[in-house]
Amino acid sequence: MLDHVSIGVRDANASKRFYDAALKPLGYSCLSQSPGSLGYGAQAVQLWVNDAGRPVPAEAESGLHFCFSAPTRASVDAFHAAALREGGKDNGQPGLRTAYGDNYYAAFVIDPDGYRLEAYCGRPE
Repeated sequence: MLDHVSIGVRDANASKRFYDAALKPLGYSCLSQSPGSLGYGAQAVQLWVNDAGRPVPAEAESGLHFCFSAPTRASVDAFHAAALREGGKDNGQPGLRTAYGDNYYAAFVIDPDGYRLEAYCGRPE
């Protein structure tokens, strides 16, 4: 349904270290970079991280979050650890969320700009 999502950040250069580290375990990398703009994905850009004059304020009650597909449960764990190492905040330790499904393994973080992110693997391991 969606081709890509764009988010506005205060400083794309500062965000690069966080997103490079957090997305690498999931198989995603920075495929496009120009001044103030980063594009992440596996085969094609699906997440744009761009400098914005007025980034959307972080709002925990909005329900907005972005969920990234993870190939394995270990990659979910690595996403969470890397995100915390690079300035993210814990928003849910890696683990099974059986209320969402028998094999719903996920971790949740908040990026340095306040965006809520999830990594999810639905494969049994």
